[in-house]
Amino acid sequence: MKHLSLALALAAAALPAAAHAQAGATAANKLHVDAQYFTLPNGLRVVLTRDTIAPTVTVGVYYGIGFRVEPKDRTGFAHLFEHLMFQGSKHAPKGVFDTTITNSGGVNNGSTRFDFTNYFEIVPSGALERMLWLEADRMANPVIDDVVLKNQQGVVGNEVKVNVLNQPYSTWPWIDLPMLANVNWYNSHNFYGDLKEIEAATVPDAQAFSKEFYRPNNAVLVIAGDIDYAATRAMVEKYFTPIASAAPVEQPDISEPRQTAEKFKSRVDALAPKPGYAAGYHVPARGTPEWYAMGLIDQILLQGDDSRLFKKLVSDTGIAGELSGGINGDLGNMFNYRGPMLWSFSFTHDTTHSAAQITKAVDEVIEALRTTPVSAAELQRARTKMRSELYGTIDGGGRVGLIDLLAVYALFDNDPAAVNRIEEGFAKVTPALIQKTAQEYLRKTNRSVYVIEPGAQPKGGK
Repeated sequence: MKHLSLALALAAAALPAAAHAQAGATAANKLHVDAQYFTLPNGLRVVLTRDTIAPTVTVGVYYGIGFRVEPKDRTGFAHLFEHLMFQGSKHAPKGVFDTTITNSGGVNNGSTRFDFTNYFEIVPSGALERMLWLEADRMANPVIDDVVLKNQQGVVGNEVKVNVLNQPYSTWPWIDLPMLANVNWYNSHNFYGDLKEIEAATVPDAQAFSKEFYRPNNAVLVIAGDIDYAATRAMVEKYFTPIASAAPVEQPDISEPRQTAEKFKSRVDALAPKPGYAAGYHVPARGTPEWYAMGLIDQILLQGDDSRLFKKLVSDTGIAGELSGGINGDLGNMFNYRGPMLWSFSFTHDTTHSAAQITKAVDEVIEALRTTPVSAAELQRARTKMRSELYGTIDGGGRVGLIDLLAVYALFDNDPAAVNRIEEGFAKVTPALIQKTAQEYLRKTNRSVYVIEPGAQPKGGK
């Protein structure tokens, strides 16, 4: 669930041939993803983008249901249902989906995030129609019965026990920090799921969840790769048009009030060998000028060995060995979420440094940015790093990053073409906007700090 890898491409010239083909001659240094976008009568939004660098195709289906929108008495239900969708459908019983993909030489996966649940397949282009048939069948006819539900309740419950409850640091900071920083239940509950609530789910609960959220008018289908636009559209219409729509999803209020006092929490982790320090700040609303500025602030302060926090906490003081984080850094990236979000960073450290000492060092870095405008050179370097990350997302890993960007801009904004305007948003950021954004969003009263006190016996200790 980490955000996608940083690439080394710093300019359009570093992009592979496929990306060059998508970039027009008049925009050689500007990203341009050629895509077709349309909506079926049942409300399904569809994005097609052609890339012939390899004879493969990537199919992604994104549903507008994530951790934030799951029912209040069913924590972890969004994640549980992700598992249920891999258990077969009416015309493709359990195992057929995976076998079909494997026999095609492909791969598939899925994930649950704050504001969506997604499923994707990467297969040879000749297998595209089979993938569309499979995805359409499980959208329309998932198998949800007592056997399937009980099996996956056990799987998810075991996943919680193995990956969370019995791991050092467990929910820290990816669950703990949002729970501390936010006050709205939708943003602050344990989205991995309470075991009692997961176990209490019934077949009618799951069927109702499917009818409410897993419908074409709450979904986006993205197809990227070696495709013919007309033929692909015809296949999409053939398999997905017959699926009935449902009532629009009633979106809960997920807003957060302005934080006005610093929050602090600590807990002893019996399995943790070292202390941990995490800090989070609420960020501007997605898509605003300040949000773009916050993306560059992330690059200036946190991303890379040249970042200010890295220099202070790793290079200069040796407090930490490495840093991790970003905007939505634990469960995605700064683009693929809809509601309130944190910019955060975290690290483990030795016992010679107290939380108060670390906070003092952090404050020195943060306050310098809040009080002194960044230089033009540092701002340009941040833009270059962001551009590299954006291009790496689009060009990496079987087009998964590409379909993710197109899907979320279609799902959240009804505008996948906005992907081509991302660079423009960062280009408009000025040193004055950086400072203004830092003054409001990096104030101490907008900060939440969550520390881990180690309870495990150090190696070699008595």
